[in-house]
Amino acid sequence: MALLIACGESSPSHFVFLRNLNRTIDSIKHNIAQIFLNFFYSRPCNDAGARTHGNVGLLPSSLEEIIIKLGGNYQLSAEDFFSGKNDVSGEQDPHAAFNVLDAMLKESLDRLKSMRESISLAKMSFLGLTKEANCQEYFTMVRDLCLDGKLGTALYLRRKMMQKGVIPDVVTHNYILNGLCKIGDLEKADWLVRDMLELGPFPNCATYNTFIKGYCLINNLDKALYLFSTMTNSGIRPNRVTYNILVHALCKKGLLNDATKLLDNILSDRDDNKTPDLITSTILMDSYFKNGNMVQALSLWHDVVQMNSQVDVVAYNAVIHGFCLSGEMKLAYGYFSEMIKRGLSPDVFTYNTLISSLCKEGKFEEAFYIYNIMSRTGVAPDQISYKMIIQGLCIHGAVVRANELFLGMLEKSMMPDTHIWNLIIDCFGRYGDISQAFYIKDQMLACGVRPNVFTYNALIHAQVKGGNLTDAYSLKQEMLFSGLSPDVVTYSLLIGAACRSGYLRRAIHLYDEMLRMGYEPDMIIYTELIRGYCIMGNIKEAEELFGKMLESGLPIDHVPYKILIRKYCKIREPDMAFELYKKWLGSEK
Repeated sequence: MALLIACGESSPSHFVFLRNLNRTIDSIKHNIAQIFLNFFYSRPCNDAGARTHGNVGLLPSSLEEIIIKLGGNYQLSAEDFFSGKNDVSGEQDPHAAFNVLDAMLKESLDRLKSMRESISLAKMSFLGLTKEANCQEYFTMVRDLCLDGKLGTALYLRRKMMQKGVIPDVVTHNYILNGLCKIGDLEKADWLVRDMLELGPFPNCATYNTFIKGYCLINNLDKALYLFSTMTNSGIRPNRVTYNILVHALCKKGLLNDATKLLDNILSDRDDNKTPDLITSTILMDSYFKNGNMVQALSLWHDVVQMNSQVDVVAYNAVIHGFCLSGEMKLAYGYFSEMIKRGLSPDVFTYNTLISSLCKEGKFEEAFYIYNIMSRTGVAPDQISYKMIIQGLCIHGAVVRANELFLGMLEKSMMPDTHIWNLIIDCFGRYGDISQAFYIKDQMLACGVRPNVFTYNALIHAQVKGGNLTDAYSLKQEMLFSGLSPDVVTYSLLIGAACRSGYLRRAIHLYDEMLRMGYEPDMIIYTELIRGYCIMGNIKEAEELFGKMLESGLPIDHVPYKILIRKYCKIREPDMAFELYKKWLGSEK
């Protein structure tokens, strides 16, 4: 097949080829049925060729060569699946037989898929790729390949078409360009555009928009702006999509002045010179709010409202989000009410914005009230809505209500993500309900959600808090068995528990293990080890570790100072306690 494509030779009849292919598929079905009989009726087949003798004559030699080119012999044989096990007796496990047949069917389908793709490639060669043929069919094929991510094949077909004098249209080229930009292959995208300028078709506005967005995605704003200038110099007038792409990229970079200039260009390019582009204005307004420039944001909002009566939900969401960022909840509620009066229905993003801001301020009851309004108005909460409410309730200690919401998600067939499972597990653990925490973890596994390091850390914290050190260490081993590596938090919890319980040797062992794994101890680990050394009376080791902590450059609070000062006082070393106290005061200046 590859040879036919490369040579571009035409077949006398494409239909003859497809008919022969259908016979080949029938042959494969016959082989599967024959092997099925061999399994269940114990009829040994010593002659591999006998299984397919009825179909061999159906394949002309040229088609056999094509199939070999596609990847080897497509005839199925039991040897392909048994790795040397030739004895097929009636005592075989029927489940094993079905497993083998399942594997055979899967491989057959994979091979047929490969044949189908190769035949699609060859189809153009069989039809001759002449100008009289239906070019639109080929263009559609290239576009479908781009949508499937098969850009190499799409470019190959483009080249073959152009060799035959058939130049794909600009839409087809834009599909290829979009695929290249999505995977970040801007070098090849640049080559394609230059090829279009030289050989045709000439790029249009959509071509440049795609190319500009590609460079914006890799944060090469200079190149994007250069393309913008090239576009205008080539006589192609930018549209609103062009401006929206560039304004969004400029705002992400914090270049709001440049973004404002682009917005002015949009206004100057319009015939009526009155109505600003709503999408561009919304992007710019949102950026002003995020940068704390509320005056400029509201000025832009005023212009939008005065000149554009069709203000949409997205624009209101940007304003409400801006006020929530500034903590102006009364103004946010005001615009929320104005939005409803205008006949606009708040969406899930509107409610999530209000809920998030209220939870950050600790107003969990109010956030829960907004959540109830959201549900009553028919706006379905999403994962983010549940996550924020559940997190807020867990922080507030309302574990029962948080669990009710969690169960509500499951009842609605909305699978919580790992973070939500972890929130519930951690909340039950913190409030002493270890059995319920482990029950949630078992549910998590039953639902196919894999626990992560945070899950185990929450369970370890619960065991440590309950004084179950052995169970806490067992959880660390379970982490390793499941392919997870303990992190600094894991070691901090276990080292702290060991030190407080007087198991200093075990704590030091964990500390050394942590260093071997490449982790740097944090201030909590240093503090716990210093406490452990002081409890055991090893003041020199405590002083050495305190020195390492000072040299590490970590921010140090008052706790390690107080531990050592208290120890110096106990061993009647007031001078050393006073010196350390002065050092402590000096560090806080």
